[in-house]
Amino acid sequence: MSAVVEDRHGWVLDSRSLIDEGYSRCVRFKDAHKSVVKCRFKKQCFQMLRSHYDVSVSAAADGGNTGVLQKKDKPGKKRKRKHSELNQGEVDSQVFHEKIRSVILEGTNSLVDSARSLGYLNGETDAVKEPLPDQECSLAALCEMAKELPLVDEEEQEECVQLLVAEDGCTSHVDLFSRVTESRSDRATVVTLMGEEYVIPPHTAFLLSDFTRIQPLVHYGRTFDLIVMDPPWENKSVKRSRRYSSLPSTQLKRLPIPLLASPNCLVVTWVTNRPSHLRFVRDELYPHWGVEVVAEWFWVKVTTSGQFVFPLDSHHKKPYEVLVLGRYRSSADNPKSSSETSEVPVEDQRLIVSVPSALHSQKPSLSEVLKPHVRAEARCLELFARSLQPGWTSWGNEVLKFQHTSYFTLTPTDDRGDETTDDCTDTLTLASSSPREPSPSCHCPTAD
Repeated sequence: MSAVVEDRHGWVLDSRSLIDEGYSRCVRFKDAHKSVVKCRFKKQCFQMLRSHYDVSVSAAADGGNTGVLQKKDKPGKKRKRKHSELNQGEVDSQVFHEKIRSVILEGTNSLVDSARSLGYLNGETDAVKEPLPDQECSLAALCEMAKELPLVDEEEQEECVQLLVAEDGCTSHVDLFSRVTESRSDRATVVTLMGEEYVIPPHTAFLLSDFTRIQPLVHYGRTFDLIVMDPPWENKSVKRSRRYSSLPSTQLKRLPIPLLASPNCLVVTWVTNRPSHLRFVRDELYPHWGVEVVAEWFWVKVTTSGQFVFPLDSHHKKPYEVLVLGRYRSSADNPKSSSETSEVPVEDQRLIVSVPSALHSQKPSLSEVLKPHVRAEARCLELFARSLQPGWTSWGNEVLKFQHTSYFTLTPTDDRGDETTDDCTDTLTLASSSPREPSPSCHCPTAD
């Protein structure tokens, strides 16, 4: 069960279970053959066994879930700055932390205690000692190269929606960079794209492109009831690591949210703990799009034993991140717009507690916790995505990164159910039965 606990404070999520949903039986297409496999995200990616620092817990002071920072090695001599020497950003961070500290501490204690009573967050007992998958990813570089290709005409974009599995058989030769690709199968599929194998969830759509080539998503012809985004915020650690390219905050205003959002669409943005980023989202970005801020939530990162991954009062890093939730108001001069579509209220200051991934920038899926706040059969979109989710549309220049088979354990299974053994008829039938048909006149360019 992916949502282990829910109470008035929020949720405890099993992030790995959330990923695995929909992958129990996957159809694998390889070398013109089809087989059935079971896919599981690798366990070692979610084995945060210990805090990043040794923590001496002070139960009397904090209720048993926070402590004093104690490094294993003797710290080197370093000049301590006086409080008066803190810069404005650090002062703002401390003020914000003090404001929400009790919410984080009390909520986390309650949720972790409930999870432990169910046998979860009691510590990992069967740790996997295998190394983490290689996190090198060439997708962003391929997107950069694809910018040299001519843009597809708007007419063609509106008419052409390409299927993941081609109509001529089990192979997948699709244009990933300028067309939205759909998988309409009821089952996950393991396919070869650009010479690499990827696990694709059922009923999903995606566009692999950078910020300058997002137009095919606009021409896709859909609006969404839920939009989640994890922007590549500028900060010093990103620049030092060079793991991915960051995006200036002002560039985010160019995202076509008003063209992608349905009336009262719930817009959720992951924000770093940098106060300037939080102020920008609340005071500039959301008002620019016509989005009204309705709540702030917090993702709290804990070990498999339920301890904060960093001490709550650490000056180095905090064990939580912020999410800003807002509602898109389609027309400021139309008071009826908010009442025409039912709107589920969003509670403020809810917590999402989970063991974080050891993989850089892999966030937990929000599908489970946001479900009550959008209408049934809501259309969902993730921007700046690095993975896919069943039933969602996703966009980003690394949108397939965590779908690579190197992150999964693939186990052959003889349980074929109603799968045929000779061809891909069942998958193609599912595709052709979808209510959204590709245009007969559509001839999508192909890329190996």
